[in-house]
Amino acid sequence: MVIEDLVKRSPLRILENSIHGGLGKGNIGVLASRKGVGKTACLVHIATDKLFQDKPIIHVSYSSRVDYIINWYEDIYRELARRMDLEPAAEIHDELVRKRVIMNFSQEGTRTEQVLRSLEAMIQHGRFAAETIIVDGFSFPKSSPDDLRRFKEFAGRMGLELWFSASLKGPEPLLDEGGIPVELKCCLDYIDVLITLRHLNDRVQLRLIKDHGFTSSPELRLSLDPTTLLIAEP
Repeated sequence: MVIEDLVKRSPLRILENSIHGGLGKGNIGVLASRKGVGKTACLVHIATDKLFQDKPIIHVSYSSRVDYIINWYEDIYRELARRMDLEPAAEIHDELVRKRVIMNFSQEGTRTEQVLRSLEAMIQHGRFAAETIIVDGFSFPKSSPDDLRRFKEFAGRMGLELWFSASLKGPEPLLDEGGIPVELKCCLDYIDVLITLRHLNDRVQLRLIKDHGFTSSPELRLSLDPTTLLIAEP
């Protein structure tokens, strides 16, 4: 299969259509769930889809292990190449890697302003024309709404879209009656798209909780297949 067909047939087109054409420049999207449900897999699938569209990405990891993120990219690419019969798989893989930068930070030791300065230096002075930033492992409880405001302003100024993961902690209920994660309520004004993940039978269900300023059904007709690690139609 050629890359153009893979992009066209990707279930991520359903996600884009569900959120009115995609996340969009200047906007922040958040995937939220308890730890271990599949947020990183979803983020890497979204990032890999951008790479297939010849759109460079920067993956910001607040995890102490960068190899953990690289392994996710390898696993997702390997499964896509196998399922879609991509040829020549090795050459395509190497080209995608050249369009990807992984940056690692410690949230305890690095202020948001420093992270944003590093991103701006990579994009402008490093001439790495990324349009999408993936932010994985960011702890919302350890931050303040002002941190997300800075990320939002940065996205608008630089013409970027930012996808975050949010690991929900604490006792039940994690969500209010509208499905909004309780610990994200203080930041909701800066979140344009909010998607929650939860185990449902043998899949992980994706629910659309906030879609820009639109009112829509929470059902996305998408789930995460825990066997392939890919976002898929149910």
